[in-house]
Amino acid sequence: MKSKFSSLAAVASMVGIALAAGQAQAQSAGTFTARIGGGTIMPNVESGTLSAPSLANTRVDINKASQVVGGITYMVTDNFSIDLPIGLAFKHEIVGDGAINGVGRLATVKALPITLIGQYRFGAATDKVRPYVGIGAVYAKYSDSKGTTALNALTGGTPSNPTVMNMDNKAGALAQLGVSIKVMNQWSVDLAVNKIALKSTGHLSTGQSIDVKLNPTAIFAAVGYTF
Repeated sequence: MKSKFSSLAAVASMVGIALAAGQAQAQSAGTFTARIGGGTIMPNVESGTLSAPSLANTRVDINKASQVVGGITYMVTDNFSIDLPIGLAFKHEIVGDGAINGVGRLATVKALPITLIGQYRFGAATDKVRPYVGIGAVYAKYSDSKGTTALNALTGGTPSNPTVMNMDNKAGALAQLGVSIKVMNQWSVDLAVNKIALKSTGHLSTGQSIDVKLNPTAIFAAVGYTF
């Protein structure tokens, strides 16, 4: 956590230096901005209970995950843009909660949020600092699910016949708050926070299932180039 704060401070320092160094390239109608950076997805889990046979109140939690994330933004007008995030899948750990709180990691799963966002950017196209809001749709695609020895122990799996877990792919809605800061010429820094309404169902090869409201908060920071 300390290193993350140090990294953010370094980014903020570079932004301040760059703002003093040059004039901004306009984010105007017809321009594209390509960006690359990183993001962290933090699920706000509300878990249902695992279906029988299982201990009463058997629930799960899902840890946050970070990944390299980029994207392309197209300015339809000087104030309205379409944004397409592009990145690698986020690898999340699924851990025990409720009656099995403390058993640790039960499984891992990769989640790829396929997203399209419409954004409204405040201010003029030539402004260096442009806050924006957005709404969009997300399709969460899950893959590469892997169970652990802890999951086998809870469900009767064995090394020769391990318990396998899969998550349903689901669509959700997204609300976004962000800011684009032009630093020099075509270069900018983009910061955004997304709140996503999303739920899914996990299925075990034993026939058990569990419903989970994920409703994650996602934060992103990236460097962009406008052309």
